[in-house]
Formats: sequence, structure tokens, C-alpha cells
Amino acid sequence: MTPRTLYRRIVDAHVVRRLDGPATAAPRDPAGARDPAAARDPAPAAGGPVDAAQPGGACADGAAMPGDQVLLYVDRQVLNEYTSPQAFAALHAAARPVWRPAASVAVVDHVNPTTPERTARTMVLADADRARQVTTLGANCARHGIELYDMLDARQGIEHVVASEQGLVLPGMVIAAGDSHTTTHGAMGALGFGIGTSEIEHLLATQTLIYRVMRTMRVDVSGRLGPGVTAKDLVLALIRRIGADGAGGHVIEFTGEAISALGVEGRLTLCNMSVEAAARGAIVAPDDTLFDYLCGRPKVPTGARWEAAVRAWRGLRSDDGATFDATVSLDAAALAPMVTWGTSPDQGFAIDARVPDPAAQPDPARRRGMARALEYMGLVPGQSLDGLPISHAFIGSCTNGRIDDLRDAARVLRGRRVAPGVRALVVPGSSTVRAQAEAEGLAQVFIDGGFEWRQAGCSMCVAMNDDHLVAGDRCASSTNRNFEGRQGAGARTHLMSPAMVAAAAVRGAITDVRRLLPD
Repeated sequence: MTPRTLYRRIVDAHVVRRLDGPATAAPRDPAGARDPAAARDPAPAAGGPVDAAQPGGACADGAAMPGDQVLLYVDRQVLNEYTSPQAFAALHAAARPVWRPAASVAVVDHVNPTTPERTARTMVLADADRARQVTTLGANCARHGIELYDMLDARQGIEHVVASEQGLVLPGMVIAAGDSHTTTHGAMGALGFGIGTSEIEHLLATQTLIYRVMRTMRVDVSGRLGPGVTAKDLVLALIRRIGADGAGGHVIEFTGEAISALGVEGRLTLCNMSVEAAARGAIVAPDDTLFDYLCGRPKVPTGARWEAAVRAWRGLRSDDGATFDATVSLDAAALAPMVTWGTSPDQGFAIDARVPDPAAQPDPARRRGMARALEYMGLVPGQSLDGLPISHAFIGSCTNGRIDDLRDAARVLRGRRVAPGVRALVVPGSSTVRAQAEAEGLAQVFIDGGFEWRQAGCSMCVAMNDDHLVAGDRCASSTNRNFEGRQGAGARTHLMSPAMVAAAAVRGAITDVRRLLPD
């Protein structure tokens, strides 16, 4: 058998049939059932991941090639309030049921308020359209028996945070959702990708998707990250290196010493932001670090099923001799804290660098893009961002709203205060993260330091609720996108790690976090 990458092993195990070639046998679904009636059991346990580890999978050497279309079984779908209404409406218009409700879970995360207090009164949405999105999601979930983490649920949070912390995504699975940052779940040894509204409908109706097989890219990261340098800096350095379209048509597999040394939450950050280089997925092979993270989480199998699953998951890795279509190598020890200067995540550099000159860019389109970005951001070539004043600091998002991110930021903030004139917010990625941060005393560090300590949600990352900036505001942000108007019309966003955001909040200006780290 031809050696296969981990991505191809997972895909091959989930192919129901090829759409432009010979038909293949359908794989077992994650519950070990093949028919809709038998498949309405609780969340998948060991079946799906075990299947993905079996040699041969559904296709073996007759597998579809990159670019080919297949009908792909999907183990898990996460729904939200803003991309699902049209899909459900189309499903109802066709009088179709949801084929496997237990394979879906829904969250409210984009439009919900993040006011410091969470009660039935504070979670009332004044905007009629947003309120309708939330009530529609609730009605659709009730109609089809889909589990919903609504605004007052103790598990509520951003879908890409909730799914991993609840154990809803396990190694070897395929997960899809109506949000591009579904790539996040590759850190669980799974394949995750975003889909559109019509695909959400198809997935609800059939638990399958028409899927085009991607090429593969290996990103090998040697060495260890230095003090003050995080997974966020690593992925920003990668995006800067290969460009915002550098991984287009590929699924990335992260490998190397630096990746093995990262905790699961750092790996989630890497996979989350891989889509900002146009990757259609990103994966880290499962290991003991992941198994320790998963063990005991609410939706994870227990007892003998857990032991059997872990034995199978240990075999989930790229075969020896597997060939990748592209390879990128990075030295973690050579990296410094990163910050973006422009309006795309690939327009970034190390904190000690200076704003580039568009005139030095030979490509006319890129030169125009750089010039427009500098004009929007109010910067000039040769300028240093170290010392650039900010008006806002934001810590949160599906990229950097987890407990390790809050620990990193609190370590910088402890014993210090936000600079005068800066509004600083912390929005945990989930209510579970918020509760843990309060139990660890991190929340009090933020409150004592002058940060607003808020409820969970997407918040200022995408500005679909009341958390947004106004024209001319400049924000140090731990989010994933710095597009024009992303955090509010005319607002200027600089992406960086949570620790760098905390440092900027304290200094009132973008700064090198390494100056503020404890000895």
C-alpha cells in the first residue's frame, strides 16, 4: 500500500463513494451504525476514530486523488445562530428531517451580549434581527432534537472552544461547521473545515458532504519557542512566510519538536489561524499530550471504551514515507513576538522590525495592497510599531480565548494596571473557561488591573454584537483577522498574542512583551 498522510487516512476512512470514479464501500459511522434509525445514539465514542486508524480505510490504493470529488461522511456538525437559519428553512421547505440529530450540537456565540453579568435580563437582545436569529436557532433545535448551548447554558461559548473542551471532537473524526475557523479542531487529531449554508442543509439531511480532496502541506517546526513567544507568534510567522494564499488548496500537518512541545491549546491556535493562509484544514497527530487533555471531558468515552480508543488513536499518524505536496520548515528558536501592521494576517512582522515600503514590492497588485493597508492603518514606511499608542486592548476569540491564553496575559498584568486612556476587555472563549479563570484567581488579576471581565462570546473579534470599535480606534487584539472594518467601521486592528495585548494595555502602546515578563 502507498504510504498515506494522516489527512488522507482520515479522508479515506470517511469516503462513502467517489463521485468522479469507482464507487467505494461506505465506512461505518462513528456509532458503528449504517442506518438512520440505528444512528440516533449519544455522541460518538470510539467507533469513528478506530475506523480511521484501520489500514486500507474506504479507498486504499484506489483512493481519490487531490482535486477529485467524493461523498464524505461527517462525524460532527456544530451549528450557530447566524449561518444555520437558511439551512433549516430549506430543509423544512423540502419536508426533510435531520438525518442524525445526535451528530450535531448548536451554540449561540456571535450575537450574544458579553455584559459582565449574565442573567435572563442582561441576555435580552435589543436588536430584533439578532434576537430572531437566536430564537430561530432554539426553535430549530427543539424541533429536531439537537442539543443547544444557549445564552444561559453553563457550557455556552464560542463553537470552536466549546467543541474541544466538551470532548465533542475526537481523533480521527471529520467535523464541519458554518464558520471558516472550524480548522481549529485539527489540534484534536481530526479534520475540520468550514462550509456554506447550502452545505449545512445537505449535512443536516444526509450527514454527508460533497468534498473535494485537498493537497497536503507539511509545516515542520524545529527547536523550541523562546520566552514571550507563543503559538500565536508561530502561526503569524508562518502566514507572513507563505502569504495569505500560501496554503490554498492544501491541508496542513504540523510536525516537529516545537509542535510536540506545545500544549493542546497552543495547537488549537495554530490550526485555527491556518485558514488565514487559505488552508482548507490543519492537523496535529494525536499524542499523550492530547490524550491527557481529553481524558475525563464530558463527551469522551470512559472505561474500556476509552482504553480501546486511545490504543487506536496512537496509530493515527502519517505513514512512514508518506509524501506531502509541499513542505515548509521553520525554526521556533529564531522567532520573536509578532504584530501585524496591515489589514491582512500576512502583513505582519517581529516587534523589532519596521513597516515595509510598498515601493520595494515588485508585484503591482501587492504594492497597491500594501499602500492601501498603510493608508487605512495610519502608518508610514520605516515606522516602528514598538511604542505606537493604542486606544483599546482585546483578549478573547476562538483563537486566543482559552485558559492558557488568560494565564499568559495575567502573568504579564499581575501587579500592574491598564494605562490611562486605554479600554481593555477580556472575553473568555466559553463560560467554562470563565469559571476556571475565576477559580484560579485570574479574573481578579484582570479586574484589579483595569480590564473589563466579561461573559463568553465572539465579541469584538467580529463585532456582530454591541462590542465594537469606532473609526480611528486602534486595538491591540488577540483575534484572528485584521481586515478593514473587522472590529468596527474605520477601526484599526493589530493582531498579536494575549501576552502582547496585556503588555500593550499596560504601556498604552504596542510593546515587546519580553520587557515585562517576570525574571
